Amino acid sequence: MSKMKGPAIFLAQFATPEAPFDTLENITRWAGDLGYKGVQIPTWESGLINLEQAAASKDYCDELKGICATNGVEITELSTHLQGQLVAVHPAYDEQFDGFAPPEVHGNSAARQAWAVQQLMLAARASENLGLDAHVTFSGALLWHTMYPWPQRPEGLVETGFRELAERWTPILNAFDEAGVDLCYEIHPGEDLHDGITFERFLEATGNHARCHILYDPSHFLLQQMDYLQFIDIYHERIKMFHVKDAEFNPDGRQGVYGGYQGWVDRAGRFRSLGDGQVDFSGIFSQFSKYGFQGWAVLEWECCLKHPEDGAREGVDFINHHIIRTTDRAFDDFAGGGADETTNRRILGLD
Repeated sequence: MSKMKGPAIFLAQFATPEAPFDTLENITRWAGDLGYKGVQIPTWESGLINLEQAAASKDYCDELKGICATNGVEITELSTHLQGQLVAVHPAYDEQFDGFAPPEVHGNSAARQAWAVQQLMLAARASENLGLDAHVTFSGALLWHTMYPWPQRPEGLVETGFRELAERWTPILNAFDEAGVDLCYEIHPGEDLHDGITFERFLEATGNHARCHILYDPSHFLLQQMDYLQFIDIYHERIKMFHVKDAEFNPDGRQGVYGGYQGWVDRAGRFRSLGDGQVDFSGIFSQFSKYGFQGWAVLEWECCLKHPEDGAREGVDFINHHIIRTTDRAFDDFAGGGADETTNRRILGLD
């Protein structure tokens, strides 16, 4: 049997103040009715979860799990994408990222960072109270503005940046270790952890921390023109979470990876609903089966064209179709014969 679980759905792109997307009870009923078995919960959506209460009360967490179970789903993981982004912000992005934090810390980068760190600490305890074993976040970025080296980066700049990033995250990683939860960074453009090399730099700077892991999302690798199948070969031991998200890359004589500051519809690289893009999901699910991936296959819907409810509905069958029921025997077992060491040596011409 396959060890992968699913289908599940990340609720961040669906949560709104209107029913059925306004409360945990309503949105999990909607997801369960579509056929999803799990939900990944964004912790900044107060209509879905009170993070502080979840960190303090196992009874409250049991209530959350009960609501989900009634609607036929379970909580797969919690997400702190927005809060994690604020652990490390270059001043050039202060004004844009203030919107990720409460108004009382706007315009105060130190207070905003302290708030974000506290949010991650709460998420570690909440994940433990919910009985979860993985959590997803963003790393934030101190170096992103130097991604394209012009003018050239001063010697030692990158090392200093990753050393500082690791210093900020190590206490958080330790808190997740105490909670028994893997902290998975979504490898994502705009973050200092945006490909395999940058993840390796960060991992080394944390002393190869046991709780430092990866959320794998192939859409971000396709748009960078990376080999996303080989990525699994290289990092499968560190991949603990999986966003099933599609994308396409159609460069032409006018634009390529960087997209010319255009909106998503007009960019060469853009996100699409499952099955509408270019990602080789058959290859990905085969790779995960090869390595015995035991996490959830979680739909993350981000499409510049299709309606989100259509994408969510179609995603159930898409993921179910791709999850592989692994075999417990070889296809040619029927042709095999019994053997022993004496027979094997005789076949090799050794006796």
